Amino acid sequence: MLVQFGLVLLLILGYIIVTRIVSSTIQAIGVRRSANELRVSVVTKMLNLGLTAVFILLLCVVLGVGYGQLAVFFSSVFAVVGVALFAQWSILSNITASLIIFFSFPYRVGDWIKVVDKDEEVLGQIHEISTFHVIITRLSGDTVTYPNSLILQKAVICYHDKSEAERHSNLVEKAEPEGETSKN
Repeated sequence: MLVQFGLVLLLILGYIIVTRIVSSTIQAIGVRRSANELRVSVVTKMLNLGLTAVFILLLCVVLGVGYGQLAVFFSSVFAVVGVALFAQWSILSNITASLIIFFSFPYRVGDWIKVVDKDEEVLGQIHEISTFHVIITRLSGDTVTYPNSLILQKAVICYHDKSEAERHSNLVEKAEPEGETSKN
């Protein structure tokens, strides 16, 4: 019983230390990438939720809850969550893409980008990167909400500043035909 109590205390101490390390690491990455404070907070909460689930699993093992009981419990929970998320698969993929964007997306809020898409190319400044989408403000002032999962799948061109983006926009407009010409 004393060994079990010591393991529980050690597990709690380890959980506290790991969550603080993860939180401070995410804060440092957020500062280095000039990320919005709200975005850093959301990413921290998502990762801490995952760590809490692992902590609860380990705590159950240390307290002697049988593997069979844990397997039934977690398979039931995953079945319910899986059915709920299957209906909203795009939400899950956008949340996952949000984490990928936070840690490895080469562009930040304020950068001028062009998302190359065969239907419609989006040229503008990144206004915000949220949990589900990237908000881009076009040169015309229109706002485009682009899903995180899609922006990871498309080619993205980055411009140094607004004037370079405007130059590229003007070149594209001049290259497009003015309209159909009539044949004589």
